[in-house]
Formats: sequence, structure tokens, C-alpha cells
Amino acid sequence: MPSDTSASNTPPTTYRDLLGNREFVGLYAGFTLTVAASTLSGFALGTLVNQQTKSPFLTAVSMYGATFATVLGALTLMSVADGGRPRRTLVALQCISLVGVAAQAVPGLPLAARFGLLLVLGLFQSLGTGARMGLLAEVVPTSTYALARSLMNITSGGTAILGYGIGAVLLRYLSPQEVFAVATALTGSGLIIVAVTIRERSIRLTHRPGLRQTWTTNIELFSHSGPRALLLNLWVPNGLIVGCEALFISYAPHHAGVFLAAGSAGMLLGDLAVGRLFTAEQRRRYAFVLRLLLAAPYMLFAVHPPVLVATAAVFISGAGFAATLPLQEQLLELTPDPVRGQVQGVESAGRMTWQGIGAAIAGGIAQHFTSGTAITLVAAVSIAITVFSRPFVVRARAVRVQAANA
Repeated sequence: MPSDTSASNTPPTTYRDLLGNREFVGLYAGFTLTVAASTLSGFALGTLVNQQTKSPFLTAVSMYGATFATVLGALTLMSVADGGRPRRTLVALQCISLVGVAAQAVPGLPLAARFGLLLVLGLFQSLGTGARMGLLAEVVPTSTYALARSLMNITSGGTAILGYGIGAVLLRYLSPQEVFAVATALTGSGLIIVAVTIRERSIRLTHRPGLRQTWTTNIELFSHSGPRALLLNLWVPNGLIVGCEALFISYAPHHAGVFLAAGSAGMLLGDLAVGRLFTAEQRRRYAFVLRLLLAAPYMLFAVHPPVLVATAAVFISGAGFAATLPLQEQLLELTPDPVRGQVQGVESAGRMTWQGIGAAIAGGIAQHFTSGTAITLVAAVSIAITVFSRPFVVRARAVRVQAANA
């Protein structure tokens, strides 16, 4: 089980308590800077591609293209997240990310090369996420894992708000390549913080990490209906709604930054309320409603609402992303300790991959219909999947309760 490395034996119950843990602060700060860099670089690349191609599909894919490669990490080398030297692994992977972001700042780089860099970055970022989440499960007690993820999600939302807002301002005065240089500096800062704050620890892997171990754990994971149902709901509905967000630049180029910031603000509020104010039972009880809330507001885009109404709809939808917290909590409870890093990495990689798939689906539809129509159709599919998969999620919860009582 994860150990409590704080000074007190009492598990942290507030965000302030969590921030008293030096190692958690290191993971948290490194994660925050990584999100800031990713937000700026994604917005800069999307703007650059839109300027050069005027293609909704390529613009959407450029913003979330790195997510396509995360599945490669999940299928091949994700077991390194549970290796004997997770700190060293995380630092090495962040070094690779630093090089990749810096390469995007090279002036005149062909678009094909930029998309290639996205794939490489996506692969190593997925492994880095697995290592980070594996360390998080060691640094904080199991009882406060949802609280820690909530704080990181809130920070992600807040950082994205600032990132999109600052990115929009920077792109008025700087070129996309210069914004990439800013993202490089943020990535480097995150690397330094992780290197000096996190101590080496073992996540108790019993087998040598590699392709065989990755496949063995993945097969075991997907052989059970409970984890399969949870992963489906963590991946697909969210990914489709991210596809809606990927069309903001094509839908309203001058208001895209406002829409993206509104979505991030809604995510921040949702994670704050669900992670901090709800009990574990309340989180599970309202998970289905939150998943519906995630997609339903986008149905308004069918009538091309005024900017203020559309912004409000995106904000409300963002709160629905908090449904990931109870699902992640349940998945962690069903996961054996020695493979927690890999399973959390697979969950994150699949979720990010579906963000890329969602962006591609939405962008492909927008090539033949209007962006507003594409957003509406994709949101409707997200709602349908949430509704039809609900019985399987309920069954997964029942299996967990039976296992706890056994």
C-alpha cells in the first residue's frame, strides 16, 4: 500500500496538508509546469497549423496529436513506470520531452516534422505520466489519493486557463516559434524541480520491466469486466468532448481562447467541489450525472448560440470532467500495488489517446459539415455511450464491494 511520507502519521485531509509533503510538492510543481508548457505549445501549434492550412481537421489533430502516440507507450513499455528506479525514469523521460518541445521552436520546421515530433513526445509523455502517477500512489496514502488527484486536476484547469489566456496574448506579439521557446523554459524548470525534490524509491515490481511484462499486466487488466467498464468511461466520453474543444479554433477563431479558458475554469470548479467537498460515496453516486453534464451543454451548438451562451455552456460542461475522479478512485482500488504505476499510466494513456481520436473524429466531421454541427453530433455520441455503459459501471462497483467484504 502507498506509504505516508509526511511528518505526521495522520493522513492529510486538506490540500494544505498535502502541500506539507515535500515529495508531493515536487510532483505537483513539476506537473503544473508541464501542463503550462503543453498548453502553450498546443495552442501555438494549433494556431500555426490553422494559419498555414486553414484545415479544421489538421488544426484539431495538431492540438491533440501527441495523444495518438500515448497508446504506443501503454502497449509497449509502460511497465517501466513500476521499475526499481522510478525517479530516474521520470527525470530521463522529462529530459526527452524538453528536447522535443525545444525542437518545435526551430523556425521553418516543416509541418510533417512537427507532427512527427508530436508522436515522439506523446510516446514518452505517456511513460512519464505512468511513472509520475506510480510515484504519487507511493507518496500519499490511498485514502487521500483522490484528494491528491483532485488538487492536480484543479491546478491543471487553472494552469490551462492562464495558459490559454497568456498564449492568446503572447501570440499577438510573438511568433508561434517564440511561444514554443517559452514552453521549453517551463519544461526545463519542471525537470529541475522534480530532480531536486523527489527521492528514489521502489514500487515493488516483481518482474523485470519491458515489453513482455507490459503485455502480461495489460492482458490481466483487460481480462476483468470491472476495469474494462471503468476504462471505457474514463476514455471515450471524455475524448469525444475534447474533440468538441478541438474545433473551437475552427468554430470561432477570435473567441477560441475564451472558450478554452471557460472549459478549463469549469474543470477547476468541478474538481474542487467533487474532490474536496464530496465524500467517496457521494463521488460515486454523482459520477453518472457528471458524465452526462460533460456532454449535454454542447447540444446548444446546434443552433450556433451567442458567444456568451456558448461560453457558459462550455464552462458548465467543463465541470463534468470531475467524473474522472470517482472512476479513477475505483480503478485504483481494483489494482494490485506492484502494478499501480502501469495501470494508472494505461488509464492516462488511453484517455489521452481518445482525446486525439475524438479530435480526429470531430475534425473529420467538420470537413463535411459545419463545426457547430460536428460539435453537436460528437456530444450526442458521448451521451449515448455514457447511458448505455452505465450498467457495466454499476456492476464494477458491485464487484469491488464484494471483494472488500470477502
